[in-house]
This record gives sequence, structure tokens and C-alpha cells, in this order.
Amino acid sequence: MSNPADALTLRLARPEEHQQLEELQRRASLELPEYRDQLIANPGAIYLPEGQIANGQVIVAEVGGQIVGFAAVVGGELDGLFVEPDLWGQGIGRTLVDAATHEARRRGLALKVIASPRAKRFYESCGFTVEGDEQTRFGPALRMTK
Repeated sequence: MSNPADALTLRLARPEEHQQLEELQRRASLELPEYRDQLIANPGAIYLPEGQIANGQVIVAEVGGQIVGFAAVVGGELDGLFVEPDLWGQGIGRTLVDAATHEARRRGLALKVIASPRAKRFYESCGFTVEGDEQTRFGPALRMTK
């Protein structure tokens, strides 16, 4: 797969994919060393509400029929963005952010995200600006809007 973003298909998640999506979320989340110990100690923190899938709020990215990432858009908030770790930096996350932005704008909303400081450059490169600081259960974060 030379450039996965070129072969991406976006669609809404299906209920039967719930476990597969949570497993992808787990792999991507545990890849970040600053959160790994906390997530291992709190495995319930890695959770994708089934209602988000049922309500059409989860956009899946796939390549060749394989799920490679997803974004959850709840109202005007990017509630989750996860890409297979071995495919980071190849445009999949950006494509999902663009789709999430489109979905929020379709509803007349700006897209917001609570992001880890580590993700700041990525979100800024996608057009987000920092609006302020947030405190999450895993530490400091940034409130960003696009």
C-alpha cells in the first residue's frame, strides 16, 4: 500500500463492526506512551458507544475492504479519531478530519475537538486553532475549533 489515502473509501460504520472499531481504538491509543499506563490501568476508558454507530455518527475509512481508521462526530465535536498506528502520517487522519468537518458544517456547526498537546500540530495543520485549555481524566488537553 504505497499511499493508503489515495485508495480510501469513507462510509458510515455498521453495528456489527463495533468490536473491530474498539480494537482499532485500543491499538491506536496504546501506541501513545504518555497514556499507555493509564489506559492499561483503566481499560474501560477505551470505549466506543454503540449508540454513536447506530446514530450514524461514526465515519469509517477503509482500504481494500479493510478498516484503517474512524472518526466519531457527535454534534459539532470530533469525539474520536483513530487510525491504525502503522498507517499514521499517510493522510488517513486528515481525510477523516475533512469528512468530520463536512458533517459538522452540514449541520451548521464548527468542528471542535479536545486534543492532547501531542496532537496540536496535526490539528493545526488541519485548520484548527487553539481556543483554550481543558483538563481531562488523563491530563491537560487543548480545546480547538475549526
